[in-house]
Amino acid sequence: MSPDEYCQQKAAQSGSSFYYSFLFLPPERRRAITALYAFCREVDDTVDEIADPHIARTKLIWWRQELGAMQAGNPTHPVTKALLPHLQAFSIEQKYLLAIVDGMEMDLDQTRYLDFPGLQKYCWHVASVVGILSAGIFGATQPETLQYAEKLGLAFQLTNIIRDVGEDARKGRIYLPINELQQFGVTAADILNARHSENFEKLMKFQADRAQAMYDAAFALLPKADRRAQRPGLIMAAIYRALLTEIELDGFHVLNQRISLTPIRKLWLAWKTYVRG
Repeated sequence: MSPDEYCQQKAAQSGSSFYYSFLFLPPERRRAITALYAFCREVDDTVDEIADPHIARTKLIWWRQELGAMQAGNPTHPVTKALLPHLQAFSIEQKYLLAIVDGMEMDLDQTRYLDFPGLQKYCWHVASVVGILSAGIFGATQPETLQYAEKLGLAFQLTNIIRDVGEDARKGRIYLPINELQQFGVTAADILNARHSENFEKLMKFQADRAQAMYDAAFALLPKADRRAQRPGLIMAAIYRALLTEIELDGFHVLNQRISLTPIRKLWLAWKTYVRG
């Protein structure tokens, strides 16, 4: 199996909405974004699938060393081998790849966030940075496009947090800010024990409204000159916003289930967004 095939398999297996946005890219950009996505999955799985925090931390140290080896032109992992040819062409900077690893390590150190600014810092590492790198691969020509991508990444992560409240709680993590739980009269025990309530619905409505506002703020920053090139990000946004709407229509019952869109609906949204340009 070639490095590119490894990354393609990693992306396809995930079933992520991101995969659908890659389908419409030219081959070289598609290989680059698939390799970047596979890298994100590898380091994320290191934290999510390794039960021993010490082993997970050691593996993240290895990934930092592997990024250094890639920068020197000597990668050993299929993902870094696949990424290497694209570093210069698409301005994939080492500092941003390391920032993603740092974000994954934050999950080993912290399971609660006091307020939204603290959560936003985490989101920058695990999502906004990915948005910036993706926009470069898609073909950003304006500085405002990177600002758009940074904010869009935040909107995606806020959507993920809403969707995965129950799943994250079962891993012992609550990403909803503590001061907002207090504001709406919801306790950590309510989340951990999957107690759905009217107060919980109000809390989640507050989270969803903020995510929707973040999508709007991101779109307002995207220059017209880069809109066509950034269609993959717009495809992701269409899918994620549709998911957010589904979650809200379902009454935010996210503590005991993971709401998702069907593959055919994702493909339809992707095609519709692509044609609209």
